[in-house]
Amino acid sequence: MGMSEQPQAGPAGIPAATVVIFRNAPAGGPPEILMTIRSREMVFAGGMAVFPGGRVDPADFDLGARIGGPLDPEEAAHQVAVVRETLEETGLAIGLAGEIDADKARAARRFLQQTGELAPVLEHFDWELDLAQLVPFARWFPKNERIPRVYDTRFYLADLGTGAVEIEADLSENTHLFWISAQGALDAAEQGDIKVIFPTRRNLERLALFDSFAAARAQAEAIPVRTITPFIDDTDGRSWLHIGEDFGYPVTGEPLENAARG
Repeated sequence: MGMSEQPQAGPAGIPAATVVIFRNAPAGGPPEILMTIRSREMVFAGGMAVFPGGRVDPADFDLGARIGGPLDPEEAAHQVAVVRETLEETGLAIGLAGEIDADKARAARRFLQQTGELAPVLEHFDWELDLAQLVPFARWFPKNERIPRVYDTRFYLADLGTGAVEIEADLSENTHLFWISAQGALDAAEQGDIKVIFPTRRNLERLALFDSFAAARAQAEAIPVRTITPFIDDTDGRSWLHIGEDFGYPVTGEPLENAARG
């Protein structure tokens, strides 16, 4: 991207991708989603509960440019990053097709942790990308905020269905992985059991609207993804952090002093 194409307001964000993985709740009721507690040592959102994901690597852009198909190369790169980061952080194989079982997924994860790139894993295990499994959900770029690292993050949805796959934490980045309903996560944040940053809270509120992955997918497909840049305004003498309307979120702001931002 040449300098002339950069957005005028502030620097370009670090490209990142994150995924909300659904599974059917074992006891019925609303679906569960996978969250992880980031290690406290991380510069961005240390100690916070987030969805799995991370920055888009140069190798993700290379693979995204090579695969062709309906996606533009940049979008493809973000989806590749979701597949890679999910396998790396959680051991789950999403966005992949081929002969995949728990043993192969474990072996692929070890292989990926050695190479750091997805392409050699696909080749080694004779797998293909199946990016249709990923549903674009949102894009957050808090470029106006004074936080140490500003990520331009694309969010995706994916479905494990029965979720009969083992999960292990990658202990370098994630001290803890857990399944919880979106409302359960909001309740846990309210009780102080977990901490969430502003975008995670807004996304959990939106996810709590859905009683199934199909419902979440339908809303995501009905509302085109546009970049959300939170902004501050003053209402009744208090500063609020807002995201604007028409993005599909039931709650669009909170008082600035309550908002955890990074």
